[in-house]
Amino acid sequence: MTQKVIIFDFDGTIADTLDALVSIANRLAVEFGYIQITPEELAILRNFSSREIIKYSGISVFKIPFLVKKVKSELKDKIHEFKPISGIQSALIELKHEGYKLGIITSNSQENVTEFLKNNALDSLFDFIYSGVTIFGKTTIINNVLRQKQFKAQEVIYVGDETRDIEASKKANIKVIAVTWGFNSSEALAKQKPDFLIHQPNELLTVIRSC
Repeated sequence: MTQKVIIFDFDGTIADTLDALVSIANRLAVEFGYIQITPEELAILRNFSSREIIKYSGISVFKIPFLVKKVKSELKDKIHEFKPISGIQSALIELKHEGYKLGIITSNSQENVTEFLKNNALDSLFDFIYSGVTIFGKTTIINNVLRQKQFKAQEVIYVGDETRDIEASKKANIKVIAVTWGFNSSEALAKQKPDFLIHQPNELLTVIRSC
């Protein structure tokens, strides 16, 4: 039997970084020319796709790579404060013990992710980490990982908390598990028709076993 590969998004899927990301985004709003996010607006934005959020915010798409770079830099100073999503640590350990190969694809920096994993005793669980600016280009990174690691699409399952994770996985012809504990709401994720939609990390193993 071929070893299954489970690729995770990082922010919002493994690491509980949403509040910090919103705080940083609001601090940078004037510099990058977009609106600040109130708690009420955040609830609305959770129902939007990535493209809808960018349109709503008013930010120029040309500024996004520079914004992402600045956010990564600011996250570096806070990385020691972040904790894993409740329940994800035990789920990851179970997956590893059952022989699954685990990896991460993220728009956060590899340095930030590596430090977070070490701080939370998760670093031994992952076989690879790929970082890149992935606002709309996550499919390219997924395909690069498949090619470089010589993974077959049918062996790979992606786990993410945003609508763009679902879109990218479908374009890459891999299965996708959408999780509702991150950024996008359950309703927004369901509209994109992921292969699976789960609400707690302890559901991961059951779903992955069924694939």
